[in-house]
Amino acid sequence: MCKHTNFDKYAIEYDRWFDQNHFAYQSELAAIHRFIPDKGLGVEIGTGTGRFSTPFSITVGVEPSDTMAAIASSRGITVHRARAEELPFSRYAIEYEFQFSQFMENSK
Repeated sequence: MCKHTNFDKYAIEYDRWFDQNHFAYQSELAAIHRFIPDKGLGVEIGTGTGRFSTPFSITVGVEPSDTMAAIASSRGITVHRARAEELPFSRYAIEYEFQFSQFMENSK
């Protein structure tokens, strides 16, 4: 969908970070848990590798990165290849949207 980006280039390393930093990952999940509805059809905008969708049973995501979308798909996320600025849903199709921002630093 998009040209090669750092999100494609470092997707595996990004995803591995959560396994290597389990305590930080669990802390992030606990901090945002209260903001996620218990029911309803939700979508994660910028689903990345699906690390924040799957714990909350969010099964629909929007992701422009090819590599990250592939990893999210392997976790059972239905990934729509799009950008946040042009969501592929009708206004009334989704009951809530979730977006969790993280910054990637390339220190290599």
